Amino acid sequence: MSKDINIADIVVHLHPENSCDDREKIERELRDHNGVISVHFNERDHPHAVLVAYNPEAVSSQEVLAEIRKCDNNAMMAGF
Repeated sequence: MSKDINIADIVVHLHPENSCDDREKIERELRDHNGVISVHFNERDHPHAVLVAYNPEAVSSQEVLAEIRKCDNNAMMAGF
């Protein structure tokens, strides 16, 4: 039996007025979500973006975005 895992990445842009507390909440909630592998903010270079790595067989990009939108209704996936 193969133990390979598929990994996809998305970048989600947050509203510039999103607070630091919201970012911490987003990280915590996403890390607890089934299928999410990692959550990363780059405060210095891209303070209003979060990179999420996830298993697309366990969770969809739309589900990830919906989780983020619980804290920031204006969040948008990059490229859309």
